[in-house]
Amino acid sequence: MAAVELTVTDGVGHIQLNRPEAANGIDMALATGLREAVEAARDDEGVRAVLLSGAGKRFCGGGDIGSFVDEDATTYLQRLAEEAGAAVMTLEDLAKPVVTAVQGAVAGGGLGLMLGGDAIIAQEGTKFVFAYPAIGLTPDCGVSYLLPRAMGQQRALAFALSGRPLSAQDALAQGLVTEVVEDAQARGLERATSLAQGAAGAFGDARRLLRASWTRDRATSAADEARTLSTRGQGEEARALFAKFLGR
Repeated sequence: MAAVELTVTDGVGHIQLNRPEAANGIDMALATGLREAVEAARDDEGVRAVLLSGAGKRFCGGGDIGSFVDEDATTYLQRLAEEAGAAVMTLEDLAKPVVTAVQGAVAGGGLGLMLGGDAIIAQEGTKFVFAYPAIGLTPDCGVSYLLPRAMGQQRALAFALSGRPLSAQDALAQGLVTEVVEDAQARGLERATSLAQGAAGAFGDARRLLRASWTRDRATSAADEARTLSTRGQGEEARALFAKFLGR
């Protein structure tokens, strides 16, 4: 059974972490599978929006500690961190909107996978745990980059250093997630389907521009905005919406 599965329905590319027996722990197979699934969704013109979720009771419990012990620790942790980091960056770089649906627990590297999404839907009762210091490790999967941008630096530091989990409602209040619902998978699919049926190209480029702004100077962002706006304005999606807006 594949560690990550991609299915496409009604324009939604549903990427599902598929190691429920291991809380969808990140091992090399899952990291590679996630990167490959995101690349496939990126290259499939039939995919207009992406939904990322995890099978079973927990979205992702972080790194698979058993694999840390079983493999050669002198090289494995770095290779795994590089591969998982590449998967998250590939997800961040998509010019397609991404919805993440989480439930149960989101820990360690699972936070980075989750934050690759734009709309993050959490199920009531979900716990969010920084987790790394409990096993003597430090962030991977882009967590040190993405977490302070989602929560703000001081909240991210407090979360990282306290050792205390956040509830779903705490995560909502601190900007880590965008919604808390009874059924995250159902709401996530609803949200992704809505995005796929809308101006998905514009949504995708908007999320790309916003995410890229963290690593660019003002002039570079402005130039990309103007270039993207011009290209979009000449495309079929915008032209059809222009006509609809003007009643033609």
